[in-house]
Formats: sequence, structure tokens, C-alpha cells
Amino acid sequence: PTSNKQQTPTHNPTSKRQQATEATIAMAPPRAAPSSGNNNRIGLTLIALVLCFYTFGLIIEVWHLPSPNHRRRAWLGKLTDGGHSGSSRQLLKVGGNINLSKNGISDVGETDDEEADDAEGSQDDEQDDENADPIPRATWPISIRDEDGNFEEVIHPGHKAKGHPDVMMMVPRFWVDDPVSVHMNTLMTRELAMKIGSCIKPDADGNQARGDSCLLADRTIYVAIASYRDWQCRDTVTSIFQRAKYPERVRVGVVDQIVEGEDGPCDAPYKPCKEDPEQELCKYKSQLDVFQVGAELAIGPVFARHLGHRIYRGEYYYMQSDAHVTFTRGWDVDVISQQEATKNDMAVLSTYLTDIVGSIDANGNSLRDTRPIMCNTDYEDGQNNRYLRHGSQPEAQPTIHGMPELQPYWAAGYSFSRGHFVVNVPYDFYQPMIFQGEEMSIGIRGFTIGYDFYAPERSVCFHHYAEGRNKRLRDKVPHYWENSNQYNGAGVKAMFRLLGVVHMNPEISPDRWDHSEEEKYGLGGVRTPELFYETFGVDVVNKRTEQHLCQFVESGNMHREFTKFIRPDGMGIDYSKISFRFKDPMKRLRVG
Repeated sequence: PTSNKQQTPTHNPTSKRQQATEATIAMAPPRAAPSSGNNNRIGLTLIALVLCFYTFGLIIEVWHLPSPNHRRRAWLGKLTDGGHSGSSRQLLKVGGNINLSKNGISDVGETDDEEADDAEGSQDDEQDDENADPIPRATWPISIRDEDGNFEEVIHPGHKAKGHPDVMMMVPRFWVDDPVSVHMNTLMTRELAMKIGSCIKPDADGNQARGDSCLLADRTIYVAIASYRDWQCRDTVTSIFQRAKYPERVRVGVVDQIVEGEDGPCDAPYKPCKEDPEQELCKYKSQLDVFQVGAELAIGPVFARHLGHRIYRGEYYYMQSDAHVTFTRGWDVDVISQQEATKNDMAVLSTYLTDIVGSIDANGNSLRDTRPIMCNTDYEDGQNNRYLRHGSQPEAQPTIHGMPELQPYWAAGYSFSRGHFVVNVPYDFYQPMIFQGEEMSIGIRGFTIGYDFYAPERSVCFHHYAEGRNKRLRDKVPHYWENSNQYNGAGVKAMFRLLGVVHMNPEISPDRWDHSEEEKYGLGGVRTPELFYETFGVDVVNKRTEQHLCQFVESGNMHREFTKFIRPDGMGIDYSKISFRFKDPMKRLRVG
């Protein structure tokens, strides 16, 4: 990224020098004409100088073009800064330290026709301009590596919060930049929802957004992974492709925050692809987009997952996972069947994953018949605020059989939904250094847009916690808060915004928090946050919750009472027909 001043053509000074030289010659007294040999040498020298200036200017122009698909051009950096690293160069280096990583992949023998890609990109841009529909045309296969012109420059939110707006990053554009243009602050229609979701097999007219007519086995899945210096990231990606029944319909987007040269990239196979091309990271390289970020720019999972949402490109389903997870065999077929069993297009399956130990056999089959359910939360202090934080969740055999079970809360470590969840509820760009509170932000915003949260009936993946036999290895993985001193205070400001957006801090004046793009990263118009708090016993004024909510949820009573009001077209639960307000049942017993 550079300013227009830096892009001034370098041949202009040459033209001025030539004019000055001509003027000097015109004013000089007459003298004997030089020999023809001298004339030739002078002419060749001037031509050589002009060509040198022109070539150098061309190099500078090429250097400043957006280059998201390529490695850093260190040799050209040394050429342009003369081998020195001044302060302005350092800012450019920090701001530009974000790339699409292809480590271990380029050796397979890729041959890209860049001219053809550019022509196709231009045609796509023209079609987009002509199409007023907020939903882009569905395409499969697809990769952000083919979208050189579809990136934008943004101010790094952590540095912005610290008053350093000159640290810039080049990031992918959202598939749909304006979520309000889709949900229109009202309930999204089923007709519109069916336009979101690609099918690997187009219909007779070449349309790949086929809605319900797309066979379950042909519906695409986008998996988003946020990883911070995690050596298990590539094992997670390998597991996703290796264990899927139909890996050809899966696309993975990784935001890989690493120290280059110290941490292994998420897309680097254990062996070079030339030696073992059957490795999943080699076989499915075209379905893996790794967006590499310098670890010093990491400011928490919210920003990393925000970038992951930007990599989404219209897939039928969306799955979010941590970077240290192992999947079961046939996970893709299993989770889709569970999703569709809800008969609710606004269903989001989400939970805290069970530990890997004792959960899966060597063939990838689950050994568990239990699953966690999200119902336990309470207030805690942090970031100069009080906010809701989920506690440990109860795990037992499902009460509801044949489908996932309705629950009030959403979990960040695992989420599966229709793709339009990403479109309508994008991660907030303005929440640097946030860890606790992320789940309430997405969950309550999603609730107001019309989404309903469910616990999966069966777990399709398991988590590697830093416990038991995994503790020694997992404890070696660094955490993003090693950057806390660099971004000190940014999280406090972000927490004020997070709570303000979802109406959880009514005691705080709205002028104390940042309202930038609040409509884009804010609430919907289907339900209000206040309805959520009243229904599930959250007192945002006194910062208390009604206890023992899990009794109502785990028993299946919430599921049985609320799912009766799923709309006939399957577009979510109609809460206008629900008068239930949860109160602590144990409190009533004590009073009695």
C-alpha cells in the first residue's frame, strides 16, 4: 500500500533535467561542433539514463501493486530502501506482513495463466456492476487466491485503537460487504436465503445456487479456522479433508498468525508434495486458503475470525472450528443430516467440544454417546466491565432424539450453520484484544437477526485441551496475549463497544464507545436483545442471571415448548408467540 505521492512517475525529473540541459546549450556561446563519435556517445548516454530512470520507475510501480497472492519480495524491498530500515519502512513492513501462504504447495507444479485470470476477473467485475442483487453469483470451485482485485486496505484495528492509523493491512473483501442489504433489518425471506449457498453441480442453466434442489452430497461447506502459532493447525486441516466422505465439496480458510521462520505454516505438509503428493495438504491444495498474518499483528480471536469471515465465498454451509481439533469419519454427512433435521434454515449448531481423550478410535469413529449443551453462564469482571461468560457446560446423553436440541447460547469453538449466518452476522472489526465476551456478541446479535442455537445430537469433532496427556504439548503453544503490552488498553475500549452494541451496559453513556459501522456489525430487527434477556433471565442492570437455567434446557423443555413455533417456511422460531420468562426454580422452592 502506498500513497499517490509515492507513485509519482519517476521519469518526470528526467524530463526537467533534459529541458534544463537544452536551455543551457541554447544560451552558451557558439563553439566548434563535436565529432560524430562524441555525438553518438552523448546520445547513447542520454538514452541509457532515460531507460534507467524508466526501468526504476517501473520497478517501483510494480512493487506498490497489491500482491496478496505472492510471497514478500524481500530482494525488491532492499533495492527500494537501499538496504536500510528507516521508520517509515518499518511501518510498511508491519502493515504489509499479511499474505496468502503457499508454503509446501508451490512445488507441486502449478501453472497459472495470469492473463486469463485477469480477463476473467475483469468480466466478473463488469457482471457485478450490472447486477444490483446484493447476493453475488454462486461459484464453485473458488479461492481468494484468484481474486487479486478483490482485496481492500484497512487500518489495523489494534493500532487504530492505540492512535496509530498509519499501520495498514491488505485483506479480502467480504463476499457481501453490507449485511443489512440482505436481512434489511427484518426477517430474511426463504427465497433470499436459497440464493446463498453453492452446489458443486450446477443446474441446466449453469446456476450453482440451487437452494433445496441441490442434493445433500453436493452442498458445499466452508470451514473457518483461526490459528495462533499452533503446531496442530495442519493436523486439523488434514483431519477435515481426510475424514470427510465428500472432501471435494469442502473448502477451508485458515487465518494463520505465526512468526515466520519460527512457526510452521498451517498449509505446510510434513513432506514435500513432490515426494508424497497423496498428503491431504497436497491433494486438496486448491480448496485451502491460508491467510498468513504476522504474529505481532494478532489481537485476539475476534479479529482473526473476522478475517476468516472475509474468506467465505458463498458456500452452502459454514463451520467454525479451533485449530486443534480432530474430526470423525464422515463428519460432513453427519453434521449436515443433523442440521437439516431441525427443519429450521436459521438453525446454528454450536457447542463446547468434548476432549479428544477417550472420544475417538484409530479409524476416526466416535466413542461418545454424550454431548455438551450450552446453558450455563454468569457475570464476571474484566476489561473494566462486567459481562457474561459461559462456564463449563453439562454433558450427557441427549434428551431429544433424532435432531439437535434447542439451547439459548452460542459457542465460538464450534459452530455449524447455513452460509447466510456469515453474511448476516459478520465478526466485528472493532473488537481488538477481546477474548471473553466474543460469544455473547455473536450470539445475541444472531438472535436479533432471527437465528436459533442448537446443541448437536452427536459430536463430529473433538478438542485437544491442555489437560491430561496433551497438557505438556498444548502448554507449549503461545497465546495472543503475549502482545498485550503492545496493545495495552485496546481491549477496554473494545469491551465498551461490545457491550454497548448488544445493550448490555445501559449504565454507560453511548458517547463512551466507538460507533463505527455499527449498523454493519450490529443488531437485526427480528428480535431485540431485551427479549433475549427477559426470556432467559439476564438482568443487565444489576448484572445478575437467574440460576439453574440448565434444568429448563437439558430436560428438553425449552426445545419442546419453543420449536412448536418454528415458522411454516422454516425461517426460525417466532418469539412473538412465546410468553415464557425463565425464573430460577430453586428460588421458588426456597421461598415455598
